[in-house]
Amino acid sequence: MSTIPADLRYAKSHEWLKLESDGTVTIGITDFAQDSLGDITYVQMPKVGATLKAGETFGVVESVKAASDLYAPVGGTVLAVNSALESAPETVNRAPYSDGWMLKLKPADPAAPAALLDSGAYAKLAG
Repeated sequence: MSTIPADLRYAKSHEWLKLESDGTVTIGITDFAQDSLGDITYVQMPKVGATLKAGETFGVVESVKAASDLYAPVGGTVLAVNSALESAPETVNRAPYSDGWMLKLKPADPAAPAALLDSGAYAKLAG
């Protein structure tokens, strides 16, 4: 069974979102997603300052099995990307909810994260 932290929100496309105390959000892919992909070999992310729309592709993750698009769970402006993943993409496999985060975003709509799935709803989806 995949790990599904209760303090995060989830997109149906298997990205997680953590609401930070300053109103920004941190985004990555779920344990279920990284496990399904297998050994991750490359992560492509947007540039800092890019504006994303909810549901829009923001990057690609490649693994030994497949390449998969990454989707923004909420819209907003990219504040930071995890540049450590350029040289160590396998971090996403090892620690998808901590060191394997992908980007930090200032949401265009502060209420948008609340519309995402909670851990219970995501657990049913990820089955």
